Amino acid sequence: MGYRTYTCPIAQACGGCELLAVPYPVQLERKQAHVQELLGEAAEKDGAIIEQIRGMEKPVAYRLKAATPFASGKGGHVKCGFYAAGTHHIVPCESCLVEDPRARRILNAVAHVAERLHVSAYDEDKGKGVLRNAVVRLGYASDDALLVIVTNGSELPHLERFVSELRTQCPELTSVVQNVNTRRTNAILGRLNKTLYGPGNMHDQLLGCTFEIGPSSFYQTNPAQTEVLYRLALDGARLLPGQRMLDAYCGTGTIGICAASHVNDLHVVGVEQVSDAVSCARRNAQANGLGERCRFLRSDATDYMDATVRLASPDNRFDVVIMDPPRSGSTPKFLAGVTRLGPSRIAYVSCSVSTQARDITILRDYGYRPERVTPVDMFPHTKHVETVAILVRETR
Repeated sequence: MGYRTYTCPIAQACGGCELLAVPYPVQLERKQAHVQELLGEAAEKDGAIIEQIRGMEKPVAYRLKAATPFASGKGGHVKCGFYAAGTHHIVPCESCLVEDPRARRILNAVAHVAERLHVSAYDEDKGKGVLRNAVVRLGYASDDALLVIVTNGSELPHLERFVSELRTQCPELTSVVQNVNTRRTNAILGRLNKTLYGPGNMHDQLLGCTFEIGPSSFYQTNPAQTEVLYRLALDGARLLPGQRMLDAYCGTGTIGICAASHVNDLHVVGVEQVSDAVSCARRNAQANGLGERCRFLRSDATDYMDATVRLASPDNRFDVVIMDPPRSGSTPKFLAGVTRLGPSRIAYVSCSVSTQARDITILRDYGYRPERVTPVDMFPHTKHVETVAILVRETR
């Protein structure tokens, strides 16, 4: 990889890439040490291995999702870029080192068109103005590009011309969606979406499977490293034909569908509490020809596990559990339920080593021993690190 460092003209003002001045190999060493600090002692007691972190060969232009807020400037200028660290002051950005180059150009085009057509930017203090945010998603294995324009109300002035000028400036756009968010909130997206151009969604591929991505869908920002993450989880799960797998916190079904597509006669049950994500997961299963082997349910993961344990029928047992909870981790009740189902292996994907360490301690008390932990660098130049922990049931 070499000891090259990267530079960015707005790095200090933006603050998003807090490790940018640190050579990338040193960044990886620090993240490895962080995982070792939190999990190493316990891993050593169990004979578990903490593997070498999986970094990127080229840690730039990896973000295929990007967003911007908008604000009014002098003379009708529409500002966009990044919020300065700890503030709502916008730092302009023409290009971003860690984003796909197309992303920032599309976002800036929205601001330029709005300014030319005199579409006002949203004022947070007054709760007035039209243009709040924009989010763009780009395909990793496809040429799709989905733009979501977030407005403070259902009306977007000069709608047809707005979309026409955007398409002229950004011919790579395959869908443009208006999202309506009238709440006084820091959340970017509202609940209502209106398709302005194209199908209103996009498609991409992970590990050879095709996935629909809508305006509100959760989909990993760095698909290249997501494939690394998923391979580690699936390899560690040691899935076999005829087994039943629980995909907990399944989102739009990506990891469960990838598992079913690579293991014949594997049956997957995915659980997710967001209804739109569940609907999308079901469509994704059908699109990949796996509708009969992948079943997706809308439920809180803990509630589902509680009900499943109480039913205690053969149809509610799982050979393997793959779980990818939010940053806050899982719950003691869910983890207890998992262990009562008696899976032989658990693959725990985490975006927070500290909460994963806490949950591994709980699982260990129920007889599950960590076999190995592998860090994955999903977000180079930041302090974040993802981990895949493989746990096996001890035989007594």
